[in-house]
Amino acid sequence: MTFSLPSSTFPLAGWGAAPQQSCVVFRPERETQIQEIVSGAPTHSVLARGMGRSYGDAALNQDAGIILHERFDHFLAFDDKAGILTCEAGVTLSDIIDVVVPRGFFLPVTPGTQYISIGGAIAADVHGKNHHLDGTISSQLIDFRIITGDGQILTCSRNENSDLFWATLGGLGLTGCILQARLQLRPVESAWMTQQSLRCRDLDTLLQKTFEEDDLFQYSVAWVDCLARGRSLGRSILLRANPASTKELPPKIKEDPYRLPQPYRPTVPFNFPSLALNNFNMRIFNQLFWMNHRDHQSPKPLREYFYPLDRIHQWNRVYGRPGVSQYQFVLPLESCPKGIQDILETVSESRGASFLAVLKKTGPANEAPLSFPIEGASMALDFPNRKSDLKPLLERLDRIVVQYGGRVYLAKDSSLGAWALPEMYPALNQFRDVQRKYDPNKRFSSSLARRLELLGSA
Repeated sequence: MTFSLPSSTFPLAGWGAAPQQSCVVFRPERETQIQEIVSGAPTHSVLARGMGRSYGDAALNQDAGIILHERFDHFLAFDDKAGILTCEAGVTLSDIIDVVVPRGFFLPVTPGTQYISIGGAIAADVHGKNHHLDGTISSQLIDFRIITGDGQILTCSRNENSDLFWATLGGLGLTGCILQARLQLRPVESAWMTQQSLRCRDLDTLLQKTFEEDDLFQYSVAWVDCLARGRSLGRSILLRANPASTKELPPKIKEDPYRLPQPYRPTVPFNFPSLALNNFNMRIFNQLFWMNHRDHQSPKPLREYFYPLDRIHQWNRVYGRPGVSQYQFVLPLESCPKGIQDILETVSESRGASFLAVLKKTGPANEAPLSFPIEGASMALDFPNRKSDLKPLLERLDRIVVQYGGRVYLAKDSSLGAWALPEMYPALNQFRDVQRKYDPNKRFSSSLARRLELLGSA
């Protein structure tokens, strides 16, 4: 049968704006068209892509097929008694919040942006500020439907096709094309959080507060000043929160506790010049950030707590045309204090390669072979791509992470060498076995998979 679906060839990039690669893009409208693309598109491989919010090349497929899910954005069912939502894979977390919060529910697990698709969230096995208590999105995922490399449509859960269920979580789209999912939501009393801001003057204080008081708050995240050195290394603002009950809210908010505030959302209109981000400017910014977050507790709209950067549209443009590389790693509990210190000292010595970092406590790993979090602490650092010495610095960080028994988050990665993958992900061969079982001809692939030799040899 002749393949007849239209396609367009144009450059794509992730949220980090680099690398930019030419891809053959399909926009199917029906499941049968996705099946047709998977089985018959004249490209050497295909890959599903949601909102394109992964930073590097995880959602790129250079000179090959990309299946956009922008037309698979429908809600299919919502049981407001049990809190079970069924939706297509292209629905975003923001879409879900708009629908379910006014009905008294919220996502049990959400990452730092609401502008990702459910399919992408599953493919990255996203985690949030409560991983130490609630794990990844796997904990709220009941089941999903997926098209595999041989064209089958399968339902996957913990009890049905469980090997494919776990391999797809964190599998970066390499096990198939997710069509729809069922999620178990969590009841909430309001659209607000009770947030506590706490200054931590150094790394020891931050880790002590993060690990010894983790039972006091359901959600916890720290903004770390990477320009601080010496005794102030690790200076940070710890932002902890619990869902706000109605009795905790001010009278005016209590009148309509589920109303989602819609703040003005400015846009960064163009790519900033490279000189805009420099040590001098960022030291001022970090100092103002420190001064404006005194120790206090107050109510905060849930979107402001969970998604602070989403308040600025196209905020990635502040890094200029070269873009940004996000380096997110996790270290195990026993080695993270020394390992994080070594990494912060290495970054600090690079004279402002990264200005801010985000630190979160992580809980035990799940059964997904390529899931990122392990019990310990995770840190994410943003590096402007304009620095000529960035690649050697990231390679140094990779070796430190391996030395301390950690791993990097593949959904954010754009630079890791293939040598490090089996060191960081010891269950890699388990993933490969499942991937071969359901996609024996390696119909699904990505630029990241080829760079890391993730699928192994034929």
